[in-house]
Amino acid sequence: MVGAAMFPSHAASAAGAYKTVTRPLMGTLFKITCYSQDRERIDAASEAAFAIAGKINSVASDYIADSELLSFSKLPHGKPHPVSETLFPLLLEALKYAKQTQGNFDSTLGPLTKLWRQSRRRGELPPKEKLKAALAASGYEKLILNEANRTLTFTRPGMRLDLGGIAKGQTADAMLEVFKQHGLPMTSITCGGDVRVGDPPPGAKHWNVAVVTGNTKEKSTPPLKLVNQAVSTSGDLHQFIEIDGTRYSHIIDPRTGLGLTEPKTATVIAPTAAESDALATAGCVA
Repeated sequence: MVGAAMFPSHAASAAGAYKTVTRPLMGTLFKITCYSQDRERIDAASEAAFAIAGKINSVASDYIADSELLSFSKLPHGKPHPVSETLFPLLLEALKYAKQTQGNFDSTLGPLTKLWRQSRRRGELPPKEKLKAALAASGYEKLILNEANRTLTFTRPGMRLDLGGIAKGQTADAMLEVFKQHGLPMTSITCGGDVRVGDPPPGAKHWNVAVVTGNTKEKSTPPLKLVNQAVSTSGDLHQFIEIDGTRYSHIIDPRTGLGLTEPKTATVIAPTAAESDALATAGCVA
């Protein structure tokens, strides 16, 4: 859940040929910056990386009506259901961070996400009885993932998954791994408020990443210096709505079931973008 812009660049002393590739995906722009003299290899890696990104989006999106992620909400609860090799590790990783943050990041808030999107469109808070039902159907402790059989079980009726607070980070990690497999480690992946960087550009010791939490003049000073790391910023800079004089963020508070009402921004540096993405959302909630 992105609330800021991130701008990776090489250090001033860096030199070497590089290429950028940008495509829309997951409601934002994914930008690849890769340093190499081999343009054909960059092109091949870019196609492979975006192919994997598209595959992740097709199974993990909660905007695509027939995605695998949403299909589970249509199946009976209390029974294990098989999960694809692509989606299962994403769910397992999301559950890990839900447990680690004690639910401040939680991929099972799908019922609340759906209800909140309806409220944003209508400009009014959800009915109390619907909010109560959505809260009862949310909570990571109600989700069972069986690694041995690669199955998912919803223990309550009405459950629904939402990977919006981690999927972009997971995708950036997967894309960078593709470039490393192609022998192109000097690469960065930017998607909205998430940045995943590999080895530094030629002649540089690190990537510089500027974080913008307000207008374009409000950059971090000095820029963050990252190598084989990720950084994510989450907040309500762009996504919020006012209802009856109260400003509500798109980030849902699992305790109330509604968007956060206090403007908050959190920036997290971590070894992977999945971790920084999830913990940045959790930071805003906590």
